[in-house]
Amino acid sequence: MPLPGLNTADKIIVDRRKPHRNSDVARAVRKTRDQLAHQPGNLSFDRELLKLHARAMARVALAIPAMVLVIAAIGLYAGIREQMLAWTVVTLSGYAVLALVARHADRTETSRLNVATTHRNFLVAHFLSGFGWIYFVLVDCSACVPDQLAVMKAIVLLLAIAATALIASLLRGALAVTFVPPVAAYILFAQHLWTPLEALVAGLLAASLPFFGYVAGHMNRAALTLLSFRSEKDALIAELDTAKSMSDEARRRAEEANLAKSRFLASMSHELRTPLNAILGFSEVMGDEVLGPIENKTYRDYARDIHTSGQHLLELINEILDLSRIEAGRYQLNEEPVVVTEIVEDCCHLMELKARNKDIRIEHRFEPDLPRLMADERAVRQIALNLLSNAVKFATPGTDVLVRVGWTAGGGQYISVKDAGPGIPEDEIPVVLSAFGQGSIAIKSAEQGTGLGLPIVQGLVALHGGEFELHSRLREGTEAIVIFPPSRVMEALPALPAPKIAARR
Repeated sequence: MPLPGLNTADKIIVDRRKPHRNSDVARAVRKTRDQLAHQPGNLSFDRELLKLHARAMARVALAIPAMVLVIAAIGLYAGIREQMLAWTVVTLSGYAVLALVARHADRTETSRLNVATTHRNFLVAHFLSGFGWIYFVLVDCSACVPDQLAVMKAIVLLLAIAATALIASLLRGALAVTFVPPVAAYILFAQHLWTPLEALVAGLLAASLPFFGYVAGHMNRAALTLLSFRSEKDALIAELDTAKSMSDEARRRAEEANLAKSRFLASMSHELRTPLNAILGFSEVMGDEVLGPIENKTYRDYARDIHTSGQHLLELINEILDLSRIEAGRYQLNEEPVVVTEIVEDCCHLMELKARNKDIRIEHRFEPDLPRLMADERAVRQIALNLLSNAVKFATPGTDVLVRVGWTAGGGQYISVKDAGPGIPEDEIPVVLSAFGQGSIAIKSAEQGTGLGLPIVQGLVALHGGEFELHSRLREGTEAIVIFPPSRVMEALPALPAPKIAARR
């Protein structure tokens, strides 16, 4: 089981002397991409705009022709038959050409769309559709009132201009090539008397083109911005998916490597203990002169040194073996009812001699009548010994180590070991909790260790479904807290009635 804090510990090991290079490159790439994304001349964006314009024209292909048919019906009702029929044919033919160009562009794949050719074809089609409106401006009605006819023509042109500005806003220049000739024809040829009303209508019609051109340009810029945002979003999603895939692959490989490492250490640690037991046994026999005296005192000292070093190596191998089994998920708990206070008290007695040698007093405060806990006795004992060993190791001489066992607020049980040592900086706590990790202050002020005690405690507590907390402040000390969940607390057994006790006797 991976232990928290390993990633933070790895950051200290990895060489990060030039972290600015990647960030500078990323910023430059993003800046360039943003500049390209917001430029109107970007090829991909021009293709997207042409595709959107083609779809818009294809979807509303019947809107303006329907308006043309309505106007033709009104003209026929007013008695303008031949001219209105001719105008209808010319206008519908122009919009039919525009619809064919839009349908062809819509069916063409975006990557194969020729921007220049398609843009030119659209402008030509829009220009051809404008011939129908030129014809409409030149339509004459002898039975109509001139002022009313001029106003009606201007209203129809305004409606057509407004509709085209909304529909064709994605294509720059479409509105101009379609309606500049009809408006010019209206001003130059359709007005004969130039009455004040006709002049006002002509001026209004002429002013409508820049206005609706501005509206169409604003809609075009808004569409371009939305398109750039969508492209940026798609690019970010693609980058995120790529990063996620790479992260998942890296995590999978790291987990496999970690599992292989744990299995290797577990196997090698087991294989190393077999010859080490022989070394310890023979060195102890030689150091104690069981088979006879050794005349050379130096040899006796060497034998004791071999035995001491072998014991230290055996402890290290046992710790590596325990940690490897925990990480590999091969540590089996032998659960049984245990009394936590008794186990912690035994561990305190074992550490008394080492604490007295450093002028440290172990003070314990146990809540009375704690019920038993369903746990692995060896694991709980190892947890308590590791915490007490660290506290005695790092405590300042002349201070106390406070050991507490009691209830948690949620109904579980806890073990707390607090010392008055130098403390651990907050940013080094993840390092201390990682395998073989040691804080800088602890290394300078205390005896060297393997750095496996707290990771083993974390792993054993996690196997019990509990929590491990480490609180520390510089120059004030450190407190390690192990919390067992309420589900492991056993209910107190009821007292046996007196007759049954007598019967058992």
